[in-house]
Amino acid sequence: MRTSIKLKFSLFLAVLLIVAISVLSYLVLRGVGRNQQAQTESLLAQHVRTVNLRVKQTYYTGTRLEPQAFMQQRGRALAAELAGFTGLQVTLYDAEGQQVGTSLQEEGPAAGQTPADALAYALQNKIAYQSAGERLLYLAPLQGPDNQMGVVQLEYSLQAAQSFQRTLLNLFLTTGAAVLALSFIGGYLYFNRAAAAIGRLKKAAESIRRAEYITAPPLKRKDELGELAEGIYFMSREIDSSIAAKDEEQRKLQLAVQKLQALEQQQKQYIGNISHEFKTPLTSIKAYVDLLNMYDDDPKLLSDAKLSIARETQRLYEMVDKVLQLTALEKYDFESRAELLEVQGVLQDICSRMRGKAERYGLTITLDAEPAHIWIDKESFMHIFINLLDNAIKYNVPQGTVHLQSEVRSQRVWITVRDSGIGIPAEARDKIFEPFYTVNRDRARQSGGTGLGLSLVRNLVEKQNGTIALLEADGEGSEFRLSFPLVS
Repeated sequence: MRTSIKLKFSLFLAVLLIVAISVLSYLVLRGVGRNQQAQTESLLAQHVRTVNLRVKQTYYTGTRLEPQAFMQQRGRALAAELAGFTGLQVTLYDAEGQQVGTSLQEEGPAAGQTPADALAYALQNKIAYQSAGERLLYLAPLQGPDNQMGVVQLEYSLQAAQSFQRTLLNLFLTTGAAVLALSFIGGYLYFNRAAAAIGRLKKAAESIRRAEYITAPPLKRKDELGELAEGIYFMSREIDSSIAAKDEEQRKLQLAVQKLQALEQQQKQYIGNISHEFKTPLTSIKAYVDLLNMYDDDPKLLSDAKLSIARETQRLYEMVDKVLQLTALEKYDFESRAELLEVQGVLQDICSRMRGKAERYGLTITLDAEPAHIWIDKESFMHIFINLLDNAIKYNVPQGTVHLQSEVRSQRVWITVRDSGIGIPAEARDKIFEPFYTVNRDRARQSGGTGLGLSLVRNLVEKQNGTIALLEADGEGSEFRLSFPLVS
């Protein structure tokens, strides 16, 4: 059975108001009763002090008698006199608990109707009181010259106090009923408004479920319901954006398929380039083998053939080695072993290894490195800079220079390789990192270049979270700048 939230709120409000008014009425009435009781006790205690003072005055001004005899002889007159002083009905008892005088019209043991236990308690020099209907009996000790000589009983009417409490109770009942009715009506109207707001939120949620996304918050309130409305609007907008993003991803996926198709075409071209590059040294080797078969007794031909076959074999070996390295980079990344590398020392080691080759070409290698540490595979790092230095040596000019510089900037280590060689034309800068691309094929074949070195270098740098770029050199030569994350 479905129960309306408006009905639930209304019933909860009614129960809450009834409990609140009941508890408040009980606490107020109880407080009033305690206050009246305290005032009554204070008033009666003051009357007892007056009675004791008057009895002592009478005892000391007249003929000196024993306290018991004094009470027997003067009790009746004192009771009447004390009633005039206090304005209350007064009854006197001697030390043995016998009534010796009363201001009531009837005298005798039944005149005051004093409870025996209250009287016995008061005879122990203590105060006792007991209410019976609309009257309160207050019993207090009468002090003699040496000790207690009797008990005084004051009869106090509770009619006024009880009447006040009944009036107050009726006032609470009528006022509470009126407040309950008005509060319930006001709360019902307020909760009705809140229930209507919740209904609008429910309607907005149903619209989103039907893929009818809202264009504005369903409510504008400065409370939790307003925040919920803003949340529903935000959710609707995010879902709409997500669907749009999904459509965009689908479009990108289609573009990716097209790029994969283009990549497949590039792969075919790559294989064609490999075949062509492999065919060139093999053709040269085959030609010299044919010549040797024809003229095997020519010493000069034999010497030239040995040098050419050795050169072409080395070139073919380097091509195969770099192709295998490029393929391994795509398939076996997990074989990389990263470690903490001190850049300055490793660069000095690389320069020392390449300095012999540079001297054969009449070149000078210089290094300017700052101490720094990076997290990288050491073999990959050495392969990167050996390739770059090898290119800088191959494509340099006689008496040229190769300069390495390392510096720390912006939490990265920046390494620059600059040479004074033939340089790279502007039209070739975008293709320089492609496999098998060479700026000058004749120069590359003379120096043993394969067009795979820079492609391999770029792959190694990117696998190690680095960057590489070809800068526009000032004047002649080429300048490559690499960067790697610094380890603090």
